[in-house]
Amino acid sequence: MDVLSDVIALMRSGAPRSARVAWREPWGRRFPAAPGSAGFQVVLRGSCRLYPPSGEPVPLGVGDVVFFPHGHGYGMAAGSARPPREPVCDPLEEGELFVSDAVPGDGAVTVTLCGGYRLDPGRAHPLLRDLPEMIHLPAGLGRRPELRAAIDLLAGEIDRPRPGADTVVLALLDMLLLYILRAWFAERPAGAGATGWAAALADPAVSAALHAMHADPAHPWTVRTLAAKAGLSRAAFARRFTALVGRPPLTYLTWWRLTGAARVLRESGAPLAEVAARAGYTSEYAFANAFKREYGIAPGGYRRQGRSGQPA
Repeated sequence: MDVLSDVIALMRSGAPRSARVAWREPWGRRFPAAPGSAGFQVVLRGSCRLYPPSGEPVPLGVGDVVFFPHGHGYGMAAGSARPPREPVCDPLEEGELFVSDAVPGDGAVTVTLCGGYRLDPGRAHPLLRDLPEMIHLPAGLGRRPELRAAIDLLAGEIDRPRPGADTVVLALLDMLLLYILRAWFAERPAGAGATGWAAALADPAVSAALHAMHADPAHPWTVRTLAAKAGLSRAAFARRFTALVGRPPLTYLTWWRLTGAARVLRESGAPLAEVAARAGYTSEYAFANAFKREYGIAPGGYRRQGRSGQPA
């Protein structure tokens, strides 16, 4: 697994939702804040204005993508209308995997594709915390062909459901999220002094070490062996990794191992010895101590809480 794939697999909780909506001017809609979620809007036809959590309205045209990684509220409007002060019915609140809707009127039509992902704030990867409150990816001829293809396929499946649509839509929603994150990280400046996960993924040395950890977290990695993967001296690698990722290499490795172990505990009945081994620990005792330091509860108790429906 690569880092972005791991992050998406880690952060999602439950099934995402999506909706294709045809609006007729004048229209305005306020979308409520949804902590513990992320959402997107894509303009498929026409144009509108987006009212972000802060700042001036943003004009949107066909092919524009807007992503809200932290579930902030926002408004959208077209024509002479403005978003109402209070949120009204959200098409994603219906609980369906996907819906198609229309807002009546007699003006020009704007068609949008929106979606929402439920996230578990208790296991958010630090990569996500680096993201701004809003990501705007303007349309451009020939830019991001994979993202455009995923949008077209998703819109088509929602507009004309066919056998197997549930499976296709689920896969396309995950693809869309991946392509949005990939596009944003690829377009971040990577000059001298840049820090954070965008810079870490763009740095060949640090990225090589991250991919090695994610590909085989149970391997007995040391700073020296990770530095060899990065092609740097031990000291230079440790400095660069810490500066970009925000924590030393082995501290990140421990966090990632225990995060993966927590997921296995929640989602499977694997014996604790197996969970410990998959996390790179040679004994259940060492694993249990490390897990309790990170989560404040023993692995067995964490698993029981998850099964009882309590916060784990």
